[in-house]
Amino acid sequence: MADERFAVLTFTGSQEVGWDLKAKAGRKQVCLELGGNAAAIIHSDADLGRAVERVAAGAFGVAGQSCISVQRVYVHEPVYKDFVAALVGKAERLRVGHPLDENADLGGLIDEGAATRVEGWLEEAKAAGGKVLCGGKRDGTRLEPTVVESCPAEVALSAREAFAPVVLVRPYDNFADAVAAADDSRYGLQAGVFTRDLGRVRYAYENIKVGAVVAGDVPTFRVDHMPYGGAKESGIGREGPRYALEEYTEPRMLVVGDFAP
Repeated sequence: MADERFAVLTFTGSQEVGWDLKAKAGRKQVCLELGGNAAAIIHSDADLGRAVERVAAGAFGVAGQSCISVQRVYVHEPVYKDFVAALVGKAERLRVGHPLDENADLGGLIDEGAATRVEGWLEEAKAAGGKVLCGGKRDGTRLEPTVVESCPAEVALSAREAFAPVVLVRPYDNFADAVAAADDSRYGLQAGVFTRDLGRVRYAYENIKVGAVVAGDVPTFRVDHMPYGGAKESGIGREGPRYALEEYTEPRMLVVGDFAP
């Protein structure tokens, strides 16, 4: 870290390691893409079927092992019961298996330690009043797709990065309250908003401190040419070809005044 022959440090991984590296980097330019706890808001004017499909894909794809995996979902009260019933039904139909099994929808976590950690977080959440609506059972590294209702905001499963096929659901009455809840996190990578009202989209964009607000899709959406990155403990700097080049570039200006040749 003290070697002055390189000018830029870039790191993708946990916030504990990332911020420690930054503290040791001295004068170097630092780019960090760290952990997340992504939220999605589902308003009653959205396409509910599409929202269910996308939340399931964003929460359970790659067994939730993505920094922009859907972890928290806030659903407008008028459609809450229908949304949750459909999401639970979708989760229960997913099959956990070996990664090479073409009939499997998702595999296990990276190792058994990761799986037992999440299992412990689930037990803590249940003890604090959370209700497991489906899933929650572990077999070695494999954890069933899990939907949890009424999980207190302060427990690890809600406050930290699960990095697992677990999604938390909670109803809301007022859109502004949902936006405030989505923003109430130490992380700030991306957020998703399902609504047909561009005014609500704008409000979410202005009030959720994240690297990107995705309208009409889950926060798990990403394409390579986006300026991808986060705020708060989720990192600094942006990835994506153009934006990464800017992070790796030190501007130099030449000012030419009036002079005689």
